[in-house]
Amino acid sequence: MSDQQPPSTLLPLASLPPNPNPNPTPPPVPAPTLALHIPAIPSPSKRKRTGFRRKVPSAASPAPHPPVPPSAADDIIVINREPTAEAVTALTAGFPADSLTDEEIEAGVVSDVGGIEQVNYILIRNHLLTRWRETFNSWLAKEPFASLIPPHCEHLLTSAYNFLVSHGHVNFGVAPAIKERLPKEPTRPNTVIVVGAGLAGLAAARHLLASGFKVIVLEGRKRCGGRVYTKKMEGGGHSAAADLGGSVLTGTFGNPLGVVAKQLGLPMHKIRDKCPLYRPDGSPVDPEVDKEVEGTYNKFLDNASHLRAAMGDVAMDISLGAALETLRQSDGGISSEEEINLFNWHIANLEYANAGLSSRLSLAFWDQDDPYDMGGDHCFLPGGNGRLVQALAENVPIVYERTVHTIRYGGDGVQVVVNGGQVYEGDMALCTVPLGVLKNGGIKFVPELPQRKLDSIKKLGFGLLNKVAMLFPHVFWSADLDTFGHLTENPSRRGEFFLFYSYATVAGGPLLMALVAGEAAHNFETTPPTDAVSSVLQILRGIYEPQGVEVPDPLQSVCTRWGTDSFSLGSYSHVAVGASGDDYDILAESVGDGRLFFAGEATTRRYPATMHGAFITGVREAANINIHATARATKTKVVKSPSTNAQACATLLVDLFRQPDLEFGSFSVIFGRKASDPKSPAILKVELGGPQKKSATEGGKKEQHHSNKSLFQQLQSHFNQQQQLYVYTLLSRQQAMELREVRGGDEMRLHYLCETLGVKLVGRKGLGPGADAVIASIKADRNSSRTKSGPSKLRVRVSKPQPSAKS
Repeated sequence: MSDQQPPSTLLPLASLPPNPNPNPTPPPVPAPTLALHIPAIPSPSKRKRTGFRRKVPSAASPAPHPPVPPSAADDIIVINREPTAEAVTALTAGFPADSLTDEEIEAGVVSDVGGIEQVNYILIRNHLLTRWRETFNSWLAKEPFASLIPPHCEHLLTSAYNFLVSHGHVNFGVAPAIKERLPKEPTRPNTVIVVGAGLAGLAAARHLLASGFKVIVLEGRKRCGGRVYTKKMEGGGHSAAADLGGSVLTGTFGNPLGVVAKQLGLPMHKIRDKCPLYRPDGSPVDPEVDKEVEGTYNKFLDNASHLRAAMGDVAMDISLGAALETLRQSDGGISSEEEINLFNWHIANLEYANAGLSSRLSLAFWDQDDPYDMGGDHCFLPGGNGRLVQALAENVPIVYERTVHTIRYGGDGVQVVVNGGQVYEGDMALCTVPLGVLKNGGIKFVPELPQRKLDSIKKLGFGLLNKVAMLFPHVFWSADLDTFGHLTENPSRRGEFFLFYSYATVAGGPLLMALVAGEAAHNFETTPPTDAVSSVLQILRGIYEPQGVEVPDPLQSVCTRWGTDSFSLGSYSHVAVGASGDDYDILAESVGDGRLFFAGEATTRRYPATMHGAFITGVREAANINIHATARATKTKVVKSPSTNAQACATLLVDLFRQPDLEFGSFSVIFGRKASDPKSPAILKVELGGPQKKSATEGGKKEQHHSNKSLFQQLQSHFNQQQQLYVYTLLSRQQAMELREVRGGDEMRLHYLCETLGVKLVGRKGLGPGADAVIASIKADRNSSRTKSGPSKLRVRVSKPQPSAKS
């Protein structure tokens, strides 16, 4: 985990032009909708010094929607005069402002998706969400809204209200009016076993109890909260609450944990943006140099985005770290020692935000969750996030020190086996353990989980962040700071105590926290606590003693070890090289025909690596459990939308290329039945990584070099040489035959393919539905051929050079 990939040269943007689409899909006809202008919502940034999310520029905000046709406008209801403001509220709560979610469509909230009924439903839904967010301490009832809704839309009010309540979007939390509504006894015969009492497990348990289920929560630790842990530190007459796990509420606009905090009457402290940086020797960094390097770093992030757009799905197998380092080296703007140290500080901050080494983050998808940022300030909660945990755990039946090692699931229900062999039986189970535990095989599933889920568990990244919490006799650092940073000269230690959080304003005492991210976080796991604290004090004294400020020894200190904590084995998830947001969705899928469910921050592609993400997934799965339990009781079937056609075509593609029709170097081609037609479609596969092949035409010939610096080798340099990566494109038979004739080896073929033919190599998913039809057709042709003439092997190998103007 600590070894980083060496930097290398990236493929120039110009060498991968866009792929022309010969069969464009006509744009869908827009349904009648509201002409709402949704303003951009300011959101925190992954580039910010407090870590996490990047700002969404104004251009990314939804454009004004098409005007409503005059014939349809008369049918649209008017609830109030602020539909745009209510649409923004819905947007921050995770809903599209003017369309339905997949869950709403599956729930059948309207009978006519895309019609006027949908427009009116959305207006009602957005209005209910807005009223709830304004009256979060009260139970939101349906009846008061009946007078606002025309009689012909009353069914939409019922539909919207029932959906929002059943899916936990309203009437959630810990307000007395909400708790009063909890059933005293279960009203349903189903028992649900929740594994893990973190935020996901607690949120699910509360929602299930509110829905009338019997619930039992099994927790391996002696406490609840999981990776959210507030420890009381004491010494010398001082005490303070230290958040050793999740500490920052990232965004407040739609954050459900912000609602819970308000219900508890807890103020939220905005983390101030001011964050001075200090050199390795403790002297302050020149603000102008700091600003300049930060601007260059952000420019590199932008350029990395342009790069991945040009490379298509190939970017899935390149790390963000390799891209940034290559851009830094080729730019030449960051050259002095201080500039390099500053650049590395920003990389450390990036690794903190993602809990992963930059060399492991996917260039293609590292920030795939950015469009779903909650928006609003980053905040500390006075007294620590443990206050939220304790409130959510109230009256939830939790059994502590029950380490789950086996979950059996089947048609009759579930069995959960804990330490000592004790077995808990239920109708359904919800697994909320961290991804690190799943990766480590800490729980045995019987039967084994589906292969696609196992693959996603393996592909997703699960990184590490550690902390040193120190309670001092008094505050010696600047009282107007919530954060300050420290640079290091050693790139491998750039994340070691790179950022300090001041909790003096919220912890109840003079508390300072030093963060350890990236490779340093892994090395920190074996560092003796006394050595760690000594290193931190050396940094602090180097900063403050030259200013005439004495730095005392801490009264108490705590060092975290999340990587070796058997109940977490890491901190939070990220999209690693080779993974995508799809893997979060796959991890969230239930198995066993609605018997075993999964929740936690690593099961949401929208809000991973966040406390609110964990909470939201718990409520989401409680709603799914309710749906499946109801379906079983009524003997109906739960219909889910995802299609398996793409997976089937992917399998077919692998089978077909076992016997390609044409092979040359690292290129292979399959043709359809009408292979004699020059315009007939063909699918080209290029193998990247591993030993480079040579066809018979190249034996003993010296490859020609092109001024574009070994394009093929540039691509290969970014891939793990122990693995093979396949990229594809759809082209004609004539283009494939022309490509075969190109001399100079794979490098020249790649250049000809990209520059002359103007196509872009993509991963399997990038081929699109047009290629799926070609794949199915080729398979059918081969089956037909085998039926008529028995098994055959069509392979064309080049035996001698052919004259070509392209050589």
